[in-house]
Amino acid sequence: MFTLSKSVWFLLEPSNLLTLVAALGIILRRYRLALAAALGLLVAGLSPLGALLLAPLEGRFPAYVEDGAPVAGVVVLGGGVSPEISAAHGQMALKDAGDRIVALIALGARHPQAALIFTGGSSNPDARNPPEADVVARHLPTLAPALRVTYENASRNTQENAVFARRLAAPKPGERWLLVTSAFHMPRAMGLFRKAGWEMTAYPVDYRQSGVRWPTGSDATVADGLRRTGVAMKEWVGLVFARLAGQSESLFPAP
Repeated sequence: MFTLSKSVWFLLEPSNLLTLVAALGIILRRYRLALAAALGLLVAGLSPLGALLLAPLEGRFPAYVEDGAPVAGVVVLGGGVSPEISAAHGQMALKDAGDRIVALIALGARHPQAALIFTGGSSNPDARNPPEADVVARHLPTLAPALRVTYENASRNTQENAVFARRLAAPKPGERWLLVTSAFHMPRAMGLFRKAGWEMTAYPVDYRQSGVRWPTGSDATVADGLRRTGVAMKEWVGLVFARLAGQSESLFPAP
């Protein structure tokens, strides 16, 4: 199922799907089909479509505000580090979601009594890359030597993050645990963690847009627009799949 989901999403990812449809239209001489796909690439890449799709995801759970209540622990989801590039160059290579690592360091300093868990294995179906948790465990001590982090390196997706991290944490009733992940990913992550029997407090990071608007400046590229659209579409598809598969009790989890 894990490998199948990766393969299916490769085909459904908007930039891949539209490019394949355009190529197929040219090969079959269905030029209207090719033109429609090309227009789809322009709309997804240069319009506010990606921002429109991201806005409800990123706004679903508000930014965390310190209120003085004790924090028993923090769970940080993988996805912010590239294991392949890190292994190739011998240093921790952060991706777009590198804010998750920054939050781990900041929360560890702010709540020194809290348990810290980083959960992330290998999301590569052929397992060529080292688990992300192993990469972070190797390099994080040079950035924050005082942090004491427990690493979970077997999970391949968010559903497994929830199950495996809960086993490590063994949370007690009434404890506050913070869940750190990208803002657009927070609704699906919260649904999966709740289904695993763990009520978390959202700590969203890694926001991808400042508002719904036409791309301008450095954001006004087809590549950036397609990336935003693809990120949002993956989450919406993931929310539907999680609900249909019984991995979440809600289609669009809320606070």
